[in-house]
Amino acid sequence: MPPYDLVCFSHLRWDFVYQRPQHLLSRCARERRTFYVEEPVFDGTAPALEIRTREHGLRVVVPHLPEGMSEGAAQLAQRALLDDLLERSEVHQPVLWYYTPMALPFSEHLDALATVYDCMDELSAFRGAPPTLRAREVALFRRADLVFTGGQSLFEKKRAQHPNVHAFPSSVDVAHFGAARAARSAPEDQAGIPQPRFGFFGVLDERLDVALLDRVAAARPDWQFVMVGPVVKIDEGELPRGTNIHYLGAKTYAELPAYLAGWDVALLPFARNESTRFISPTKTPEYLAAGKPVISTSIRDVVRPYGERGLVRIADTPAAFIAAAEAALSDDRVAHQARCDAFLAGMSWENTWERMSALLEGVIAERLSVTPAPLTQPLRGGARRATETQQVAGD
Repeated sequence: MPPYDLVCFSHLRWDFVYQRPQHLLSRCARERRTFYVEEPVFDGTAPALEIRTREHGLRVVVPHLPEGMSEGAAQLAQRALLDDLLERSEVHQPVLWYYTPMALPFSEHLDALATVYDCMDELSAFRGAPPTLRAREVALFRRADLVFTGGQSLFEKKRAQHPNVHAFPSSVDVAHFGAARAARSAPEDQAGIPQPRFGFFGVLDERLDVALLDRVAAARPDWQFVMVGPVVKIDEGELPRGTNIHYLGAKTYAELPAYLAGWDVALLPFARNESTRFISPTKTPEYLAAGKPVISTSIRDVVRPYGERGLVRIADTPAAFIAAAEAALSDDRVAHQARCDAFLAGMSWENTWERMSALLEGVIAERLSVTPAPLTQPLRGGARRATETQQVAGD
């Protein structure tokens, strides 16, 4: 198998919330040069690239473009910056890895060794989705050699759109979240909150069932609800307020086990709407690895398999949620943890990445056997040279 570099295009900021792209591509970066190209920031006076170095040498690439730039001009500028970066970095026939179809217009000209679409969500169903997203996803399906989906329900929707689609539901770093079982020191902003504590971590956006949270919290003022995560795409005024609801803001991935350790029950209070129809919450196995009872609304990829196996309680109404919470508080924790550990055995991001890599290498091998091509020709983008800012990990 020839060596190759990987260039990823993502709608998610690398340093925002640590989730699927970070788990997978940090492992990729152990093996090869990996470039993670984010969406542009419109704050510059001239097109330029900022490059930050992260774990295992992964390069986070942030285009900075002038404010007020039209979509067409922005695409041309991103294409020029990308061509210049790859030429200067001597990247030849990279593997292109997409999380967003919106990157296609400025990258489809590249001579790719293979093209992968890791479809982790149904992005067109999210609030504020660009109207052109669906059409560009169709175009990306035509170009992709390999499609992964972030869950089983999304796989069932997408498998008819491409001949090479594979389901890769959310995995888990068991050791990382298992540390919650032995944690002793409480985070300062949570230590003073009484118990029992019902906790959630993740992005607080249109997927949160704010009415359910509000009614359950109002019905049980003796219970405390701890919400950890940034507020995105919704106004903070939409969030329910009560003396027993505590918004602690965003935390790092490293901090999450310490917060989980202080919860009696972990929650997945998702609304049932278009934006949640195909989600496969990464936090489901993370909660279980921490040894916590879990209550979720009837999100399809939580019901299957976690609800059906009795690992997660499913409840959609305030009354059902309260009943599930009361039952969870009296759980036999030892027995529950043993069942969860048996289910999670063998689940890891390491295994997921190895299986994805094997499929990708199969595609590359098949392509090279059919149309062998030299891998030493430099990319010729004819791009203008961009300015570059180098920063070290941890900035």
